[in-house]
Amino acid sequence: MNAITTYVNAKSPDTTLDIRPVTGTIGAEIRGVKLSGDLDAETVRQIDAAIVRHKVVFFRDQNLTNDEHEAFAALFGEPVAHPTVPVAEGSRYLLDLDSREGYAASSWHTDVTFVDAYPKGSILRALTIPEAGGDTVWANTETAYEGLPEPLRQLVNNLWAVHTNDYDYAATFGINKGAPEAQLDREKFQRSVFASTIYETEHPVVRVHPVSGQRSLLLGHFVRNFVGLNKADSARLFGILQDHVTKPENTVRWRWQAGDVAFWDNRATQHRAIADFGLQRRTLRRATVAGEATVGIDGQTSRTIRKEKAADYQTV
Repeated sequence: MNAITTYVNAKSPDTTLDIRPVTGTIGAEIRGVKLSGDLDAETVRQIDAAIVRHKVVFFRDQNLTNDEHEAFAALFGEPVAHPTVPVAEGSRYLLDLDSREGYAASSWHTDVTFVDAYPKGSILRALTIPEAGGDTVWANTETAYEGLPEPLRQLVNNLWAVHTNDYDYAATFGINKGAPEAQLDREKFQRSVFASTIYETEHPVVRVHPVSGQRSLLLGHFVRNFVGLNKADSARLFGILQDHVTKPENTVRWRWQAGDVAFWDNRATQHRAIADFGLQRRTLRRATVAGEATVGIDGQTSRTIRKEKAADYQTV
């Protein structure tokens, strides 16, 4: 049974949770559960299974504290801090996503794929949400793979890509010299903090999910090039494949409310924040759960090819 069929048959026979699919291919809201570090093992198992099935699940009206957020994340594995960005004040593992003047991570990506064992899951909670705008969109990278024409599927089955946090930040996020000061400050942040240690990792473009066995496309804005292809050819092919990932049929869009929590399978999704909120404040915090080595169709695992302080060499 493929991922599309599995998702359409969305109601799992072994769950007691109130799960409401948001679209026909990705996303579900779970109702009637108060998140905390004290959830019983069966509820945790069912939430975990729902994440694998639906790729991203949403919980309304949670209003977690930092401690509750971290304790909840610990039920699903080892919480880990971002490899380069300092943790949020008053937390051990949380990442601050504090957006001003229209800035957000408004480019499709999978979290932290510039390392070999990137997070298996991300848990994002909403603190301050714009009155209008600031939604987040997720894409199902399993249905994207299944929807590829057969010649493209055969091509990507044997393809590898280099992922790095040392990329053209301004070009990726559309920042120019005339941009608002807050956006220019974000570009400086990328150089001084986000890319303070440079990572380059080779991943298979097709990943095999360690739980479901499904295949998915591992891409996103951390991809620099495909192994064996030059920059120009990589860019053309990347655009074709990304277009398949982000087809509307593969996506779900969530309208945040303060107190909401989104929990997604970082092994089978991409996501993007929509920077359409002008001068309004948008603040969220994210926990991530440690992942396992990425495995391709042939059983080979991802490999780190560079890890060094940015001061050791000239960045792009």
